[in-house]
Amino acid sequence: MSAGSMEMPTGREKGYSFKQVKISVDPGIASAFKDACAAAGTSMASALSQFMADYANTVMEKRMPSVKYATKRQRRAAVKKYARQLGQIRDCEEEYLSRIPENLQGSTRYDSAEEFISYLDEAIDALDSIASI
Repeated sequence: MSAGSMEMPTGREKGYSFKQVKISVDPGIASAFKDACAAAGTSMASALSQFMADYANTVMEKRMPSVKYATKRQRRAAVKKYARQLGQIRDCEEEYLSRIPENLQGSTRYDSAEEFISYLDEAIDALDSIASI
């Protein structure tokens, strides 16, 4: 070891134990995972660690919804967010409706899209009312 450089201890030297993880019993899936990690420039261990961290966060969010919506402001903001998302869905449905040819206006497909938009409008109005309470 030269002056100014320092060797980092390995995991085993730090007292960590390592286990081999089998990605899948299907060699094709395991190979695809390995290739995807290589293409992304990350190690398989790093990808699995990130997956486990994301999974743990998801589980914790599902177990503790009261923390996420602890204040009135957080609950109202969430309701407004859902209203905006429904508005985006409604806009997409209106775009779909506008692309239906004239000869199909009045068809079951057209009527279904109109009814869907109507229900979305009602839901958005209800959420807006809830958020303003």
